Amino acid sequence: MKLNIRSIRRVANIAVILAVFFIATRPALAQDSEPVVSAVDTVWVLFAAFLVFFMQAGFGFLEAGFVRSKNVVNIMAENLMDTTMTTVGFIIAGFGLMFGTGNAIFGTEWFFLNGMPDIYPGLTIPTLAFFFFQFAFCAAASTIASGLMAERTDFKADLAYSFIVGLIIYPIFGHWVWGGGWLAEMGYLDFAGSSVVHLVGAYVGLAGTIVLGKRRDKKFGHTIRGHNISLAALGTFILWLGWFGFNPGSQLAADPLPISLIVVTTDFAATTGAISAMFLAYLFTRKWDVSMAFNGALGGLVAITAPTAFVTPQAALVIGLIAGVISYFGVDLMEKLKIDDPVGAFPVHGLNGIFGVLAVGIWGVDGLGLLHGGGFTQLGIQALGLLACTVWTLPLSFIMFYAIRAIMGLRVPAAIEDAGIDLAYHGIGSYPEFIPEGKEMTPVFLSEVVQGAAD
Repeated sequence: MKLNIRSIRRVANIAVILAVFFIATRPALAQDSEPVVSAVDTVWVLFAAFLVFFMQAGFGFLEAGFVRSKNVVNIMAENLMDTTMTTVGFIIAGFGLMFGTGNAIFGTEWFFLNGMPDIYPGLTIPTLAFFFFQFAFCAAASTIASGLMAERTDFKADLAYSFIVGLIIYPIFGHWVWGGGWLAEMGYLDFAGSSVVHLVGAYVGLAGTIVLGKRRDKKFGHTIRGHNISLAALGTFILWLGWFGFNPGSQLAADPLPISLIVVTTDFAATTGAISAMFLAYLFTRKWDVSMAFNGALGGLVAITAPTAFVTPQAALVIGLIAGVISYFGVDLMEKLKIDDPVGAFPVHGLNGIFGVLAVGIWGVDGLGLLHGGGFTQLGIQALGLLACTVWTLPLSFIMFYAIRAIMGLRVPAAIEDAGIDLAYHGIGSYPEFIPEGKEMTPVFLSEVVQGAAD
């Protein structure tokens, strides 16, 4: 009887051990055999992508507020169609070049989205969800450029450059950083796109505005004020909201601790960026210039985008303060360089994009940055990445715009620029009450508008 009891106990113990082993190893075996989709991660990434997509409305309202009333329809049309044309380019080749398996320079698969796996390698979300998130980033880069080129760009040229940005300019540098390319292998860090999105878009716009030349009525040293500060304010708040998808969404998973840190650092940098720019405006002009506060907040958001997951909330406050200073003095710098940037886009996205990348090597925690025991190693890698972004994006953008100018024209005719692009190119105005009573949007009336400007 005793032997039977002992035998039963032994069998029971063995069964328990086997059960524990099976339970402990089953997830690992399942994970090894096939990737598993997380519903929570997928919903989080898609929700973040929706916020990033909504940033297109923010860009549209911001730029509409900073241009004259005669060009509001045009800038909104550009923001809308930038999104669509960039999408087509990104579908055809951009996504594959950026994220497809290939070499250290570019990807060589997934063109036209063919051959993609159901689940993106290394993640717990469908590849299509990852594509949508990344497309929204690409569209943002393209839209940034439209602000620098506002009030004088031919609409056909805007469509052309947006397509090319999504097709090749944005994806190649993106592959170097986020697609496993040579910069990623070196350890270059840009968490959510201070360089990949913002600096690339700013460089495209900088090349465009230089090739275009200044607006006909622009006098350097004198600001051409935007027509509606309320629209600019709305655009700023929408962009600020959208950044809560832009940065924490780049975690690509619903990890509570990292995304909470990222949300806080994002908000802190925007807050101090607005404060420093506003107080600088008052210091030098004795006016509380809210338009400078807008750009200061956006500059803080751009600057924190690269280091957002690698720095403390306290460091984010400092980064935002410095970004606001850069945004304020950057506008003066553009005036001194005689570069016409109607909405202050290059100081916000370009100069602060550069600063944000370097901030990783300065404030990065856990032995990463200069101020946390990392020495100059990471800072040097970050500087090399900035050089690579400049060497790739800026010359190619100049080539693109010179080619567009030669093939289809880049700038609207002088008479149309003076009269406003809205009526001549789009046939409607944003403010119908400005149209003489009894007149309609007919070809005859539009020709009168253009002829009047020419006279």
